[in-house]
Amino acid sequence: MTNILVVDDEIGIRELLSEILSDEGYSIATADNAAAARRALAAESFDLILLDIWMPDTDGVTLLKEWASKKQLSCPVIMMSGHATIETAVEATKYGALEFLEKPISMQKLLDAVHHGLEVHRRKELFAKYLPSDERPAPPPPIQPAPVPLPSFAVPGTDFVIDFNLPLKDVRETTEKAYLTAIMNHENCQMTRVAKRAGLERTHLYRKLKALAMEIPRSEKSREDEAAQEEDEASPEKTDAAQEFVS
Repeated sequence: MTNILVVDDEIGIRELLSEILSDEGYSIATADNAAAARRALAAESFDLILLDIWMPDTDGVTLLKEWASKKQLSCPVIMMSGHATIETAVEATKYGALEFLEKPISMQKLLDAVHHGLEVHRRKELFAKYLPSDERPAPPPPIQPAPVPLPSFAVPGTDFVIDFNLPLKDVRETTEKAYLTAIMNHENCQMTRVAKRAGLERTHLYRKLKALAMEIPRSEKSREDEAAQEEDEASPEKTDAAQEFVS
């Protein structure tokens, strides 16, 4: 069965084109962005691709250029757009597009373009059979699937995100910062208890905070005690009373 890939970020257009072409007896695969189109092309071969130009992640012309430069295309590509300029259409043709359809696409124009594209594909394959073996076009190289990103997660109660896609050094530093921040919050910044929970001497804890460029916090009780001490030192009555007591 003839396989056609429809690439368009608008679900309404994807469904409409799929329904029309399915009724014509074609097997249809769809992709809503360039990443999905790459995966589809890596998974199976197609006889024709209908490719939208304006897409959110990577535009159709850039994707077509990528496929052409890597020699990953073995079938005709028909570009589609409702806002493209003549320059865009010319550029797409330069990189291998067979035709350009302007949206909204009438059913007859769509079917005519599809029939033309499939006929071109059929003739190219037929012609290739009669070429000497050393002149036959090489099959396109296998497309490597896009790498799947590793997990990342936010540490509750902190502003830190541990991202396994980063180098080990960065992940280790972020993890240490998140860990110390979490236990300082838990212990209300009472550093003796923080050091005990972390399994560190207080001096080692302060060195670690300094090495990580983290602010050394103080508990609310420490702040109140320091504020009270400053108030006592600034009070003239208490200073006079202290001097009389000494004298």
